Amino acid sequence: MATITGIAAIGAGLAAIGAGIGIGRIGGSALESMARQPEHSSMIQTNMIIAAALVEGVALFGVVVALLQG
Repeated sequence: MATITGIAAIGAGLAAIGAGIGIGRIGGSALESMARQPEHSSMIQTNMIIAAALVEGVALFGVVVALLQG
C-alpha cells in the first residue's frame, strides 16, 4: 500500500514540475515577443494568461488523478 501511495506522490510531483516548466516557457516566450513587438503587448499578455491558466488546469487535473490512484 505504501508503494502505491509513493508512486501517486511521484506522479503528482511530476505533474507540478511539468506545469512549472510549461508556464516558465510561456512567460519567457511572451516576454521575448513583447520585446520584439511592443505594440502588441496587451494582446500577447492576454494570450499568455489564458495559456498559463490552461496549463495550470491540466496540471491540477493530473495531480488529482495521481492522488486518487493512491
